[in-house]
Amino acid sequence: QVQLVESGGGLVQPGGSLRLSCAASGIIFSINGMGWYRQAPGKQRELVATITSGGSTRYADSVKGRFTISRDNAKKTVYLQMNSLKPEDTAVYYCNQDIGGIGGRRDYWGQGTQVTVSS
Repeated sequence: QVQLVESGGGLVQPGGSLRLSCAASGIIFSINGMGWYRQAPGKQRELVATITSGGSTRYADSVKGRFTISRDNAKKTVYLQMNSLKPEDTAVYYCNQDIGGIGGRRDYWGQGTQVTVSS
């Protein structure tokens, strides 16, 4: 059974920083793309950032220059460094990993972690 466990959310003042982590565990043969998504109250889930197995990254326009996605393949972990946070970044953040396991290849999601940006 593959699981993703997120950590690092919390309450931060505008202009502050947070670092999210998402670690995969279980019987894993390969990890392909990884990403972070977020969902604010009353809104649809949206893509924040993705990173391929080769390290290519893509960001939503709203976070470019402020957020950085990275991965540690040995630790099966994807990170999201968030700087210069704004109130509009407040949301539940979900990680996603495209994992090849016993049952084949599929997307897995973390449980979500709350990020609140407020003074």
